[in-house]
Amino acid sequence: MRIDILTVVPEILESPLNVSILKRAQENNIVEIFVHNIRDFTSDKYKQVDDYQYGGGSGMVLIIEPIYKAINKLTSERKYDEIIYTSPDGEQFKQKNANQLSLSKNILILCGHYKGIDHRIREHLITKEFSIGDFVLTGGELAAAVMIDSIVRLIPGAISDETSALSDSFQDNLLAPPVYTRPANFNGWEVPEILLSGNTKEIDIWKLEQSVKRTEELRPDLLDD
Repeated sequence: MRIDILTVVPEILESPLNVSILKRAQENNIVEIFVHNIRDFTSDKYKQVDDYQYGGGSGMVLIIEPIYKAINKLTSERKYDEIIYTSPDGEQFKQKNANQLSLSKNILILCGHYKGIDHRIREHLITKEFSIGDFVLTGGELAAAVMIDSIVRLIPGAISDETSALSDSFQDNLLAPPVYTRPANFNGWEVPEILLSGNTKEIDIWKLEQSVKRTEELRPDLLDD
């Protein structure tokens, strides 16, 4: 998979994209991640990327020309499965979206910033818009990093135990069951006896029951979906 990111502040993405699973996935050629500075596509000596809104209003808006040039250049070099815009008013990003996008070959992500981008980009070039929650960030860079992390970890080979991702929370719209490790008794706090029984079938039943119970208590909205 190849992921291209367009941003006006590439520095924000340096750390989250180059540690842990994302770092190993790139080193093992499982994914390629390229960060492009939108300022490199400006045509003036000041590398201006924002301007005032037509019609008035507070806050600056990312201008259309450098974004158009950047997207046009990248799409002329390869076909993208999705061109994504990170925005607080986009569709809420969920596990099902990560699952779908993990099957893609090429993804392009445009990070919103300031008050947003010229809406004509959204109307004519963007194919998907995602939000990671009902709150506003300074820019879409951290949202892009969160989405990329959730996508890449699903690609075969990105994590050592590929079945682990299939039992994460939100797969099948259920929260994950409780997990325990050694010692079996700590300060009198004991691991559930069923997990020590070695009975795989009964353990699987217990885990499913716990997943449903925790989902009913903590996130009943997931069961509605």
